[in-house]
Amino acid sequence: MERDSDMKRYTDMEYLRLSKGQKFLYKLLSFLISIPLKIWAGICKIGRFFKSLGVGLVRTLADIGVTFAKGDWKTKTSFFIMGFGNIARGQVLRGLLFLLFEAVFIFYMVFPTGGGYWIKMLGSLGVQGPIRSYNEILDQYVSVPQDNSFRILLYGVLTIFFIIAFIYTWRMNVKQNKIMEEILASGKKLKSGKDDLRSLVDDQFHKTLLALPLLGILIFTVMPIIFMILVAFTNYDGAHNGYTNALFTWVGLENFRTMFSWDVGGVNYAATFGEVLTWTLLWAFFATFTNYFLGIFVAMMINKKGIRVKKLWRTVLVMTIAVPQFISLLYVSKMFDVNGLVNGALKSLGLITQSIDFWGSTANNGLIARIMVIVINIWIGIPYLMLMATGILMNIPADLYESSRIDGASGWKQFSKITLPYMLFITGPYLLTQFTGNMNNFNVIFLLTGGRPTNPVASGASGSVGYTDLLITWLFKITTGSDTKYYLASVVGILVFLVVAIISLIVYNLLPSVKNEEDFQ
Repeated sequence: MERDSDMKRYTDMEYLRLSKGQKFLYKLLSFLISIPLKIWAGICKIGRFFKSLGVGLVRTLADIGVTFAKGDWKTKTSFFIMGFGNIARGQVLRGLLFLLFEAVFIFYMVFPTGGGYWIKMLGSLGVQGPIRSYNEILDQYVSVPQDNSFRILLYGVLTIFFIIAFIYTWRMNVKQNKIMEEILASGKKLKSGKDDLRSLVDDQFHKTLLALPLLGILIFTVMPIIFMILVAFTNYDGAHNGYTNALFTWVGLENFRTMFSWDVGGVNYAATFGEVLTWTLLWAFFATFTNYFLGIFVAMMINKKGIRVKKLWRTVLVMTIAVPQFISLLYVSKMFDVNGLVNGALKSLGLITQSIDFWGSTANNGLIARIMVIVINIWIGIPYLMLMATGILMNIPADLYESSRIDGASGWKQFSKITLPYMLFITGPYLLTQFTGNMNNFNVIFLLTGGRPTNPVASGASGSVGYTDLLITWLFKITTGSDTKYYLASVVGILVFLVVAIISLIVYNLLPSVKNEEDFQ
């Protein structure tokens, strides 16, 4: 028995003697105490990463210097004319590719409206906004665009990526010259162009296959993310679209100060963000785990011995998946409207005298609407979990259940000690992706309620926040309508990413699939 930071640490035998409540409390306290240590460990890892990055950069620069100092004239020439060393030593194909890349880069950078121009304009995002000019044909003054802030930012980012790619390619060119000198010094032959082509479909075939997907990820995922992050540091909105009405400029951290301020023009953005984030986390928790456990329960009921027409029950549930969510959610939204089918039926039965405003009631912070979206999401999500759980339950060895019955285990014991641990181990990563997916579940909230009912306290914030709005639907509202504040939406997007990333990293490291992988092998 040890002591650490005033918390009692139990040995294995002492821990087994604890009650269930004591075990849960002990695990909870251990987890809470470990959070600062894990944060510090993460900071240390980041520090070590940057340290290794700096050391690697110094070593690379030193290696480049040594290569130039000790290299022959072909290597030295390759520092300025990429591919020259390859061509001079017989590797014509590699050399021509290096040379072509350098020629394209130089042409792009020196072209009047090329990379040099976009880099120069990136600091200001434009000098001349649209001007008023008289149009003789229309006989009126019209706005004539000049610089384009949006294009400058986009092409500036592309140019930076191109420069990084050129530096990396130049480094490869220098490194290959060093390797070629070492190979020739050892008396071996260099690879020919045919050998390089043969290698691309043989021992280097994995690189050939991955080249296009990696390029696609870079262009369609990484670059848009960086562009979005940069927008958060500008005043890009409907009044400053960067082209037709006014240029947008860099504003530094002003947008982040706005989001975390308690009073901006009478609007409390910090409290609004906190309230929307709290509801988003609550929604994600209930939407994930209600579907998960009820889906397992339905699968177990259908798989239970003695249940007839099992295929029929599965087919009925699968049919709900076949209907597009866009149709079913809009239909359900109209059913529970003030003048909808549900209110009409309840009035006909004499159960109510006045219509229930399921989507518009602001009582208890829109409690009715929030409960409704969670319940309706159960109806949507159970079929998916039922199908998944059915396949997993069929793979649990029947011997485990037989042995537990012989030992006198009840149905609940079998579920809690065999079924649930097995399910959590197999579906742990899915649960995590489902939780993060529900945090960004746009369809259910927007098609059912559109964010209603309106939050009177937060309605002054950009986007007219409602009680059922998630961060993703609030972000959508900010970028649409008459008050389009793209810079604020970008800030929200960055914060959503940070929240999801932190939760994902913490939960991932707690998953049985990661911590106790050997238990199920």
